[in-house]
Amino acid sequence: MKKLVCTVLAAFVATLLPSCGNATPAEEEFKPALDVTTQCEIKVVGDYKNFEALEAEFDRFNEFYPDVELTYKYVDDYNNLLGTVLDGTNNPNIFFSYTWMNENEKYAPVVSHMEELSDPALKFNLDCIRPGLINHDAQNKVFMVPVFARTYGTLVNTNLFQKEGIKIPGTWSELLTASKAFVDKGYKSPMMGFSKNSSSCLMNTVAYPMFVAELAKTPGAIKLANDLDPSAGQYMRSALTAVDQMVKGDCIDLTECEKIENNYNAVIMRFFEGDVPMMICPGDTVSGTGKREKESEAFTKSPFKYSYCPIPVTDQGGYFIDSPSVEFSVNKTCNNLEMTNEFMRFLISNKELNQMASVKRLVTPTKSMTSDPVYAPFSNVPSERSFLPEALDVKDPLSVQIRNASFKVGKGEITIDEAIANYGKL
Repeated sequence: MKKLVCTVLAAFVATLLPSCGNATPAEEEFKPALDVTTQCEIKVVGDYKNFEALEAEFDRFNEFYPDVELTYKYVDDYNNLLGTVLDGTNNPNIFFSYTWMNENEKYAPVVSHMEELSDPALKFNLDCIRPGLINHDAQNKVFMVPVFARTYGTLVNTNLFQKEGIKIPGTWSELLTASKAFVDKGYKSPMMGFSKNSSSCLMNTVAYPMFVAELAKTPGAIKLANDLDPSAGQYMRSALTAVDQMVKGDCIDLTECEKIENNYNAVIMRFFEGDVPMMICPGDTVSGTGKREKESEAFTKSPFKYSYCPIPVTDQGGYFIDSPSVEFSVNKTCNNLEMTNEFMRFLISNKELNQMASVKRLVTPTKSMTSDPVYAPFSNVPSERSFLPEALDVKDPLSVQIRNASFKVGKGEITIDEAIANYGKL
């Protein structure tokens, strides 16, 4: 008995991920462990306004347990109201959780509600998830499990590369060569993206992975960057240099990019016009491509193949910044805890997590990234070029500095040296 209810409830040391190209072990089919005639309700709350992908999982779970009613509620002002919601009389069974909650005293009441998901008695298949995405506490216990992930990269119109006889770049030198080749053939901006403000600009999509990778090389560098120590500015140089060269060279025409109004719908629809070889954007933007294929008149008339790839910012290739997007925790004080855990056992699998990710074309958290051909290029990134910011202890202040620095350098407002010298004040 599925029901989706969208109700507003107001009032480290770098962790290197195993290569995602490794074969995924065979997975046993889900078999019900409880009475399939059980009648009960499972409530999920979160900060997604719409969650069609979860609704599909409700339907699939009801094939095994037809009398379990599953509902989803959107909580307005989620971060501030979650503690109150969990302590209420109609408290949820499952709720969205985030790694940063563990470090904030304000969320201690929320964390206190979390069930230990690594308890062997629960028989959750945590091994299906890329290990770097799973957050462990000091006792190696797991209290939240990622159901979606996010990353940074560029959409690639593979048909355009084939049409023009240009190799899809896998290194920095190949990127420069490909961009020049496209310009010589009359393309104004081989690479495009949103560039109107710093909050979600293409410059940060290029620079952030490089900055994180550079910090990870030197012990203590991330702490300096998190503390906004001016000396940490030096670690931005390679990232800012790449942005500067891309804008000043043949890769990016900012005049063309300025015509894009936002980093989601407008970016996708511009890419679907079919004349943009590479569109720089975060993975969250890519999630909207499937739905908009039919909404784009240009794409409907002339469909083309495309994929989402790491931006090849060095001569070794690009980086895979792998980060949880949405994580689920189980409320250990909820009603029907046994059936709640049964649903989680059903959900935490290659089959269901990949299925749920495919509905919204989000990045799956499983080891089998090739389940969606669009994201398949990330499966080829080796472990030494894959990083989890949460495991590295990357904090928001650090992220703000590289975001503002890359934007200002890209727009020509400051020089690279000025950005480096002003780290902590950007």
